[in-house]
Amino acid sequence: MGNRNILAIGTSAGGVEALRFLVSKLDADLPAAVLVTIHLPSHGESVLDELLNSAGQLPTKFAEDGELIRNGAMYVAPADRHLLIDDDRVRLGHGPRESNARPAIDPMLRSAALCCAARTVGVVLTGTLDDGASGLCSIAECGGVTVVQDPKDAAFSDMPLKALDRVSADHVVPLAHMPQLLDRLVRQPAGDTRPISKLLPYEVEVARTGRASMQQTGEFRRRSLLSCPACHAPLTKIDEGNPSRYRCCSCSAYTADLMSLALDESLRRALAVALRALEERAAVAGKLEKDARQRHQTLVATDWERRVKEYQKETGIVRDAIVRIDDIETIRRATHTRLQNPAPNCD
Repeated sequence: MGNRNILAIGTSAGGVEALRFLVSKLDADLPAAVLVTIHLPSHGESVLDELLNSAGQLPTKFAEDGELIRNGAMYVAPADRHLLIDDDRVRLGHGPRESNARPAIDPMLRSAALCCAARTVGVVLTGTLDDGASGLCSIAECGGVTVVQDPKDAAFSDMPLKALDRVSADHVVPLAHMPQLLDRLVRQPAGDTRPISKLLPYEVEVARTGRASMQQTGEFRRRSLLSCPACHAPLTKIDEGNPSRYRCCSCSAYTADLMSLALDESLRRALAVALRALEERAAVAGKLEKDARQRHQTLVATDWERRVKEYQKETGIVRDAIVRIDDIETIRRATHTRLQNPAPNCD
């Protein structure tokens, strides 16, 4: 049967320090390969591999497509590629962004669930939004072990909280207790593998290649009334349960939470464009009114004056709408801050 020899860790905001702590506490004889995905910008060079390599005893490198994985080593998702595992080799996926990120955590966790099932220990650490929740659910369904950082202990609690909304995690622990727990888990024999859903191979194939067969597409995706906030192509809904997930035909995948944020931002950009056009229209009308008065064309000037007032009123409505969107975002961020830093108990 073998032991649990795949340790897949996902993190985002606050994750560099969390990973450095974990690496500093894991032994060189760890009987498992460690896969790590942290959200990286698609441009510029990262020295994350060097930071992690210098933090502990595990040799750490950015993963290379097709390389053989081995125990006691850490493989980090490179920029702009999904880190996947296929049998005993690394695969780097060119599929769409997920949770507004590539590399994304969900594809890595899903591929580990598909490939290694009960041999997998999936871990979600600090981060914002909800990347990792769907993938951790896949690991649980396949018989793997799920570990989530205690949200109260995380630098950013969104990802742990969203993961716990989706999965009844096997272990919820603060970061300080995690190295010892992970070391113990990967030295234990793997449990029984459970049946794999038909959706899982489809999702992994999309993350690897960016496409899947038409038969698969029709089986798991249903047309929705929404369009992609990034490219405006029609979105399809993925039948995975709650919360809903959506895929664009080419560029992105969204959870319901991320869709809300993306649509807010898309609306704000559209309103900003409309505001600029309205301001320019009012300015042109004002100039035409001035020109007409200079030529003593009273009726024409009066008509342009009326239009200026209408345009200014319309401009004010759009400007107020933008302010309301900004106020909603301010409230959302304040609420997030309160969740991250709850008031002390005065009892």
